[in-house]
Amino acid sequence: MLLAIDTSAGTSVAVVDRDLGVLAELTELDTRRHAEVIGSMIAEALRLSGVAVTDLSGVAVGMGPGPFTGLRVGIAAARAFAFGAHKPVVPVVSHDAIAFGATEPILVVTDARRREVYWSAYSGSDEQGLPVRTAGPGLVRPDDLPGAVAGYEGYRRVDAESVSGASIGLLAEGLYLHKRAFAGNDALYLRSPDIYVSAGPKRVS
Repeated sequence: MLLAIDTSAGTSVAVVDRDLGVLAELTELDTRRHAEVIGSMIAEALRLSGVAVTDLSGVAVGMGPGPFTGLRVGIAAARAFAFGAHKPVVPVVSHDAIAFGATEPILVVTDARRREVYWSAYSGSDEQGLPVRTAGPGLVRPDDLPGAVAGYEGYRRVDAESVSGASIGLLAEGLYLHKRAFAGNDALYLRSPDIYVSAGPKRVS
């Protein structure tokens, strides 16, 4: 049984169980309210599900791709909750959760802000029902997307406004069950930081 969190687009929190399915899910589409709502959404999802923190086996979290400001809120919340609850963090790729359950080739596209989009291509699902990513995640300007995805013209485009916390959790359950690799621990920003650490002390004249 997992608490699942994603803030790569909107904010979504869910409690899922591999056998019982989705026990609770809450979603906020406003991308400016991640930090404002995440705490209350976690508490409400647990209340609605009737699941005690001690009954959770872990905390699944979407690692992006996503913009820095929003994505870090969910990852920090997941890690803080897991630390306090003495549970492991289970990282998954957010686009993989969007593609979870797809039975046809799809092209997942999400808003990266700054007039750019994130994209990933999937050929469908494998024999265990897990998404098969054939390309991406990538970051391009919308006008450059056709060139970036050349060769995937037959893939149905899916523009996602948010990433379902329930899909994050169920994907994590499926990966664990079938002994597949989780995502890495580094967030998938796919964009260079705006601020750089100075190489040394600033010279004063």
